[in-house]
Amino acid sequence: MACPNTVPYRGKVNQGLREQLLGQKSIILWFTGLSGSGKSTIAHAAEEKLHSMGRLTYVFDGDNVRHGLCSDLSFSPEGRAENLRRIAEMVKLFLDAGIICMSAFISPLSADRQKVKGIINCDRFFEVYVKCPLEVCEERDVKGLYKMARQGKIKNYTGISAPYEEPSDPDLVLETANYSLDQCVDQVIDFVLNAIKK
Repeated sequence: MACPNTVPYRGKVNQGLREQLLGQKSIILWFTGLSGSGKSTIAHAAEEKLHSMGRLTYVFDGDNVRHGLCSDLSFSPEGRAENLRRIAEMVKLFLDAGIICMSAFISPLSADRQKVKGIINCDRFFEVYVKCPLEVCEERDVKGLYKMARQGKIKNYTGISAPYEEPSDPDLVLETANYSLDQCVDQVIDFVLNAIKK
């Protein structure tokens, strides 16, 4: 929704100057995958490693966002789409600030992920598919959410009563059923360091 009677204002300090100050380029890694695939775990572990390397980072975590910025939204298709729209707008601000961003959201529908990419609208958007079979995700279900979804206690649960559409052409695929956390994090770090050189 457009905001009437407002005009974007740009000061003299821009994204390039902020990146120069930080000694890095801002990028966004958009982690998508089923619940339990390892999105948040990998993103936060990668953030720790990048932080130790002197990089300024921020992880947008699905559960954390649902407790604050998007606490008013449901898990309906419309609620999920609005959740992602808000995050995309927030990511744009963080990219402008020169920060290396990682988002960990199921973001199950291809159309919604394309909308996110369109909102962010930059060549530093990278889709990371955290690929893991449903049965493995269910085995890892420490919160018991899959079990409740199977029992019908949770509606619109991705992989059970709501669809997950695999990315058709992700920039990076992390197969968490076949590789350890450290191996997946190393893949992310290598990807980030290569991306910020470009």
